[in-house]
Amino acid sequence: MSTAVAWRRDLHAHPELGFTEFRTASRVAGHLADLGWDVVAGEPAIAPQERLGVPGVDELDTAYARAAATGADPRFLPALRGGHTAVVATLPGAGPVVAVRADLDALPIVEADDPAHRPAAEGFASRWPGQMHACGHDGHVGIAVELAERLVADRPAATVKLVFQPAEEGGRGGRAVAASGLLDDVDLFVAVHLGLGLPTGTVLPSVDGLLANSKIRAVFHGRAAHAALAPQDGRNALLGAASAALALTGLTRVAGHDTRVSVGRICGGTVPNVVPDTAELLFETRADDGDVNADLEQRARAALAGAATMHGLTVDVELIGSVTTAIADDSARAAVAGAAEATGLRLTGPTHAGLASDDATALMRRVQAHGGRATYAGIGAELAGPHHTPRFDFAEDALPGAVDLLERLVREAAR
Repeated sequence: MSTAVAWRRDLHAHPELGFTEFRTASRVAGHLADLGWDVVAGEPAIAPQERLGVPGVDELDTAYARAAATGADPRFLPALRGGHTAVVATLPGAGPVVAVRADLDALPIVEADDPAHRPAAEGFASRWPGQMHACGHDGHVGIAVELAERLVADRPAATVKLVFQPAEEGGRGGRAVAASGLLDDVDLFVAVHLGLGLPTGTVLPSVDGLLANSKIRAVFHGRAAHAALAPQDGRNALLGAASAALALTGLTRVAGHDTRVSVGRICGGTVPNVVPDTAELLFETRADDGDVNADLEQRARAALAGAATMHGLTVDVELIGSVTTAIADDSARAAVAGAAEATGLRLTGPTHAGLASDDATALMRRVQAHGGRATYAGIGAELAGPHHTPRFDFAEDALPGAVDLLERLVREAAR
């Protein structure tokens, strides 16, 4: 079994949500340090104040203790406490600086457990109920770790940075890693993603059209009352959230742009005979242009305020995730295409993947702002189930080609 597959399966069995990737990040840091890479982990690799949607202290502490008991590397685990789960590893060279991003986090999904689901049948399904690698990030880490091993065995002329980013899901970690400044000297940056509807053995050198995204939590506050004896004395927070949800889904879209508004969660109240005094609403906006998404978000916030006013409520609004757009550089796209052809992978054209979001765009923009080049590449891998679903799985025979691609890219960068 290759390094990439072995790491992928271990991480698939031990998924961790955003900013709780204590086991994953510490093991990556420890392994690369043992290989001889210069490793930066924890706060020096992430700007704490730039993180969004950080879990509460209890959730962080519970995940930390679980990681400590299930194989986390004790040399690096303490540096990650508090949700500072970023790792940047550097292999110094004399040539240009090439950086590869691998995202670490899993999703809050209950994984399928029937024999038709390969991870369940072969014994590497999630051991932690309600958490699952359902987007391929376990594979991304496996690819990066095997790449690290290959580059140590035959050191390239280029300086290489492997960026292990927490909390990609929800757009919560990318901008914080970018703000660390550790990518400011990068000449070529590449983020890769498995699947995306691409056949195994193919490469999309640039996934264009990634959407800007804002994820928002709104908490409505009202006043409890007896629902039969004195409903007029109550202020129904749940009705306010429901009214807001209807208003959000009815927001006017912008002609000539791809936009999305999705309400993902409403909760509130306790029993039928008590007017709910608190309700929570989670939703997101997306657009193919940052300014359009900013306008959509602003109008969404106005809808929240209007719903609160209509029902005599107050509302607290918190931005818990944010993704910008980015445009790949032609030369970065060409470098990936050349490496793909040199390693026997087939080039393919655009897919619907561009209508998703990924906060690798924050890293791309940071690199470009400091004179570097960047792209976001799709790596073909047949899927057993769609991304973000309980039956997600990908063809592991896509992993060797992905490592070959990135190794060739690194070695060609110094020529």
